[in-house]
Amino acid sequence: MASTYKELLAGIDHFLFDMDGVFTDNRVLLYPGLDPVRTLHSRDAYAVQHAIKEGLHIVIITGGKSDGVRESMGRLGVKDYFSSVPDKSAKLDELIASTGLDPARTAYMGDDLPDLRIMQRVALPCCPADAAEEIKAISSFISAKPGGSGCVRDLLEQAMKVKGKWLTNGAHLW
Repeated sequence: MASTYKELLAGIDHFLFDMDGVFTDNRVLLYPGLDPVRTLHSRDAYAVQHAIKEGLHIVIITGGKSDGVRESMGRLGVKDYFSSVPDKSAKLDELIASTGLDPARTAYMGDDLPDLRIMQRVALPCCPADAAEEIKAISSFISAKPGGSGCVRDLLEQAMKVKGKWLTNGAHLW
C-alpha cells in the first residue's frame, strides 16, 4: 500500500483538473459581451501537452464556461474538456460508466468547495498552495505553487519523473 504521494503517483494514469484557481489565479477579467478572460501559466501548458504526448490522460472538469479556454486546452491536446459542470462528483460517475475510468488510478487537483466531493473519491486528491482550507485538509499533495503559477506543472512533472517520462526525446518539443 502506497504511503506517500510520490508512491501513489506511480499508479496514477488519469489526471483530472479544475480550471479556475488551478490553471488560473482565480482572477477573471469581465468585459461586456465577451467571454471572461483568464490567463494560464505557460509552464502548466507545456506540462499538459508533454504529459499527453507521453500517454497520460488529462481531463478538465470546470464549472465555468469559456470558448477561449476550451480552444486553448484543445491546442494542448486535451480531448476531455467538460465545462459548465454543476456537480463534479456526478461527472466522475459519468466518466466511470462511459470510459471505465478507475478512481483508484486517478488524481484530481482542485482548489475550492465544488471540488471537495470528487476529491474525496480519487486516489490522489491534490491542490494548489492557495486552495481553500477545506480542500487542503483532504489533499494528499499540496503544491508549493499557487493556482495559475505552476501548480499543474508541479504535479505533472513529479508524476512524469516517477514514471520515467519527464526527460524523454519528446520533452524538447512543443
